[in-house]
Amino acid sequence: MACIVLLCTFLHINSSSSAEEAPLITLLEISGNKKIEKETLEANIRSRIGSPFSQEAVQKDIKSLYALGYFDDVKVEIEPFEGGLKLIFTVKEKPTIASIDFQGNKEFEKDKLKEKITLTPGAIANYSLIMDNAEKIISFYQSEGYWLVSAIPAIRHISDDSVAVTFQIDEGQKVRIKEIIIEGNKFLSSKNIKKAMKTKEKWLFSFITGSGIYNKEDMKDDIERIRALYNSKGFIYAVISEPEVTLSPDKNNLYIKIAVSEGRQYRVGTVSFSGNTVFSDTELYKQVQTSAGKIFDRSALREDIDKILDLYMEKGYARADINPSIDVDNEAMSVNITFPVIEGEIFRIGNISIKGNQKTRDKVIRREIRLDEGDIFNNKLLKRSYQRITNLNYFESVELEPKPRIDEKLIDLDIRVKERLTGMLTIGGGYSSVDKFIVMGEISQANLFGKGLQLKLKVDFSSIRSNYNLSITDPWFMDKPISASLGLYNDTFEYPDYHRKATGISIGFGKELSEYVGGRITYNLEKVDITDVADDASSIIKDQKGEKITSSISPSIWRDTRDSYLDPTTGSRNSLNYTIAGLGGENYFIKSVIDSMWFFPAKWDTTFNIRGRFGAARGFAGKYLPLYERFYVGGISTVRGLGFGDGGPRNEQGERIGGTKELIFNAEYIFPLAKDIKLKGVVFSDIGSSFDEFQEINLRKTAGFGVRWMSPFGPIRLEWGFNLATKKDEGRNKIEFTMGGLF
Repeated sequence: MACIVLLCTFLHINSSSSAEEAPLITLLEISGNKKIEKETLEANIRSRIGSPFSQEAVQKDIKSLYALGYFDDVKVEIEPFEGGLKLIFTVKEKPTIASIDFQGNKEFEKDKLKEKITLTPGAIANYSLIMDNAEKIISFYQSEGYWLVSAIPAIRHISDDSVAVTFQIDEGQKVRIKEIIIEGNKFLSSKNIKKAMKTKEKWLFSFITGSGIYNKEDMKDDIERIRALYNSKGFIYAVISEPEVTLSPDKNNLYIKIAVSEGRQYRVGTVSFSGNTVFSDTELYKQVQTSAGKIFDRSALREDIDKILDLYMEKGYARADINPSIDVDNEAMSVNITFPVIEGEIFRIGNISIKGNQKTRDKVIRREIRLDEGDIFNNKLLKRSYQRITNLNYFESVELEPKPRIDEKLIDLDIRVKERLTGMLTIGGGYSSVDKFIVMGEISQANLFGKGLQLKLKVDFSSIRSNYNLSITDPWFMDKPISASLGLYNDTFEYPDYHRKATGISIGFGKELSEYVGGRITYNLEKVDITDVADDASSIIKDQKGEKITSSISPSIWRDTRDSYLDPTTGSRNSLNYTIAGLGGENYFIKSVIDSMWFFPAKWDTTFNIRGRFGAARGFAGKYLPLYERFYVGGISTVRGLGFGDGGPRNEQGERIGGTKELIFNAEYIFPLAKDIKLKGVVFSDIGSSFDEFQEINLRKTAGFGVRWMSPFGPIRLEWGFNLATKKDEGRNKIEFTMGGLF
């Protein structure tokens, strides 16, 4: 309640009196405030000492104090004081919230709900704020599928100054989206429109993917996505209605109806440039895909602008800008586009500062930056620097912020990193079609002493294999752009007709030859012991029995432009690996492998992957190629749908003996199943085999499908390959499963 108490002495003041006749305010007092600072209240009062009294101003002051949300009551008293008036503002503060509780919640713990609200104990008990937080709880529940939820705040007074707030929650049952109905669409199918939306209908795997949930914010974004989809198809005046949401009578399902008014389709009329002096029109035309006669596409237009700006920024024009002029000709149903280029001036790199690295040394980060102080600014190299620092995997986050100094034509680079734990202890398991069940343990430190040194101890056990591997790698040996590595290993493998035990040491040096090209040379000294040879094994196998030393050197070179090593969508990796054995020891052979893998992005976030491999090996100096160095084709890493070694030669006893050459082609189409959990599907076709002579080549063909999931407990790969031309003792199909290794 608010009131103004006027002394009878001043009731004779006429409301029509002029400001000059009004008495002055000679004193202003504030009382009743306990938690709210006096200065806060004074800042919201317009009446001031020395100013004429105004009833209208006092009324506004009362409203202003109420608007703060801190008071239950505000009143003003007026008394005569020293020839003027004394204004006394008396406030009654709202109580504070002593505690916050929840009742009726079963699906979510109290701590989870507290994360979703902004109320905290000690805050003012503002009723509107309490109701806003009740809505936050409702929104959270609805985002999880509890469409029928209610949350009613109960306020209980503990004392005159404090209250307890309890949110009474009725969760209701979970409701999923049964159907999304699109109306009015003619040019685009409902299926294509739904693909553009984040909101999805419930389906078989909704319990895994979480799809089928209605979220108001997601739906707002979906309306914009549909509008953007139509804009990309030339429908620049497409209108998308707000969704109509209906609950089924049994209250188990939601139905969403979206109405579309497509309008007419527009094409590109003319395309021109203005203001460009650094690059000619011809050079800029090469950067854009928007051209006369094409269907007008707003998303393509934005990409064109980015490409032109990237071209300028690669030349140092850091503040180049383009605001396209779009002239719509409704009669011709065309859009004329002009790109007015504001080139600006060339900028150079100023100071490069690195912050946030407590363990990692500055030089470890600086050596990944592709720009130096004083260099001409280059946005392409700036992006590459960010990518390289991120790929170190030493940091949870990397922020690279350019800060222009306009007058000096310099751009300072501020690099902020947040370090992550780089030491790791891993104990886990997995399964593969070759090794069967695997138990794995690994201790590693990826950033030893903050110098970027990589130390790893890895142990693997399976039913047919055991492996111990200790290695250390310095990516910048002696502070030079050369990597150095040292490894020790012990590996045993039980082949069907013999056992192999290998113990060895390797020393390697590598160097980046350019931004995407690298080379490496490795020396390997290995002792191999072939034991437990079966009595009915072939002479080829029996000849391998006993200990042999392999002393080899392996040079390799590669070019890798993939956007991601783990889940690439574009780019390629091409490599050549060569091994020469015979620098001492008993084994003399030459082995080489050419491997080319390409990724092509396609529509709807899908990817094509094409891979080809050719390998060849032979003994020399009168020595045979060791059996364990031959090529064995068949399995999830070579030709899927074939067993290990099925895609290669056999001896007279029918034993799989591998070949001295291999030729393998893999083609895959990878598509998302559930983006939120990184679940993907794949269909594939494999062709390949190993052989000794080209005239003996018999390429085996398989095809199949599978799923790949980057799960919380490691990458999982499940693929079902079908043998398209089975031979004796071969299966028609093969399901293969791996867990715990990279795809």
